Amino acid sequence: MRYRPHRIAARALILLEDRLLLVNAYPGGKSDLWCAPGGGAEPGHSLPDALIREVMEETGLSITVGPPALINEFHDPNRGFHQVDLFFRCTLIGGHLDPRWKDPEGVVTDRRFFSRQELEAGHIRFKPDSLPAVAWGNQMLYDPLERIVR
Repeated sequence: MRYRPHRIAARALILLEDRLLLVNAYPGGKSDLWCAPGGGAEPGHSLPDALIREVMEETGLSITVGPPALINEFHDPNRGFHQVDLFFRCTLIGGHLDPRWKDPEGVVTDRRFFSRQELEAGHIRFKPDSLPAVAWGNQMLYDPLERIVR
């Protein structure tokens, strides 16, 4: 299998009242996997601009983008897919989670704030595995290449 060019994506680490915002981006309940909101960057647009747009689309929330906190890579060798996610520390500046909000692209089906204890207890599935350490930490991390999970 030949790999396509790397996909670059930006992800938001948004803490509110010591809880981390995660989204489920699997239409139709195909998976119970949660991840930080965000998505692919378009050529000619900065990663922060892409992240502000993606967070608004997926959650209805307005953010400011701070410093990078994590570089995470994952791939699917069966499909020739390789993505590099750059996670940024972000600050919520407007909006609230409204259960009536609909992602205009129909990708995100649920959004919720989770405590560190909920993530570390193993009751929900999320990626990357380093998410709690980076969200509640203060250092920049690199999470090496791992196989994609669904």
